[in-house]
Amino acid sequence: MALISKKKIPYKISISLQAYLEKYQRETALPLNYKDLLRYKNSFPLLDNRNQDTLWESVTYEPSDINEIYENLKIIYADLKTDGDASVIEHLSVDRVDICTYANTSPFRVRISNKVNDNYDYFYIKNADASRIYGLELEHLLSPNAISYLTHKQTLVEEHIAGIPGDIFMQNHLTDPNLNPIRLAKEFVKFNERCFVRLLGDMHSSNFVVIITPDFEDFHYRIRAIDFDQQSYEGSKSVYQPQYFKQNFPIIELGMKYMTPESVRQYQKEERSLMTHRAQSEKLRLNDLLTAMKNDVIYLQENLKQLRTELARHYQNPKFQKCQNMGEILEESLRLLNLN
Repeated sequence: MALISKKKIPYKISISLQAYLEKYQRETALPLNYKDLLRYKNSFPLLDNRNQDTLWESVTYEPSDINEIYENLKIIYADLKTDGDASVIEHLSVDRVDICTYANTSPFRVRISNKVNDNYDYFYIKNADASRIYGLELEHLLSPNAISYLTHKQTLVEEHIAGIPGDIFMQNHLTDPNLNPIRLAKEFVKFNERCFVRLLGDMHSSNFVVIITPDFEDFHYRIRAIDFDQQSYEGSKSVYQPQYFKQNFPIIELGMKYMTPESVRQYQKEERSLMTHRAQSEKLRLNDLLTAMKNDVIYLQENLKQLRTELARHYQNPKFQKCQNMGEILEESLRLLNLN
């Protein structure tokens, strides 16, 4: 079973990571930052449609501030979604700003609506954590999912990743007569492999979503990570394998019921092959990211020593023991995909 040893420490954006973000147009000037949103006057619990507490609180601002803040939030949304095309702003309105005070970084979530068709979307503004940014960038480069995010100094802006939260999916959809358990189990195997190879930790059911897409005869499933704080941080290798979280056991039991060890190995090889192709197509950018990561400190020394020892044992590869930082450990893990 995977266990998180201690509360995750947030790390500021370093000089090396800042240079990377500027080079690849992730860093941009924004009209407000995370601290500006902390100037709210009041907050009240946000309830869901069943009148249950969502653990988010909606915030209100002084009348003298609200117009400027909301206008700037619309500009940020345009930067995130349309590369700064200001023509979309006149059709947008900010419905609500929420804060999640129980989370490590107390993120803000902005609900924004299109006045033409009443469609709405969300985005997030957070106090930047370098671990999370490395996680977002690795997801963008090595997974089948493109990620849209921006930074401005120590502020992070993220798109909303739509899908059914993993815990809700397991509660409500595993007994659906239309469920294809083999396809779902296959996707979980591939998701597990991606997380382990690129060292994304803490993927229990609340930290990923399931996306269901109707196919011409059946349904296709995609599992996407939505929390990237535990990128290359923990010391235990099991933290980087979603299969070891007890919250994920309902899906794991499906895999044990419907899949053979041979099919599991086949899907693991398939995902590693796909990751190899993705990494090769983004080789220069990935090398730049790893260079920044090797010059950064986003871990505890005790975690570094534990992880390199456990991975050396797991892969029967003594090269892990020579790694001096988490960037080198990740580089060695990716090297096993035959990138070089």
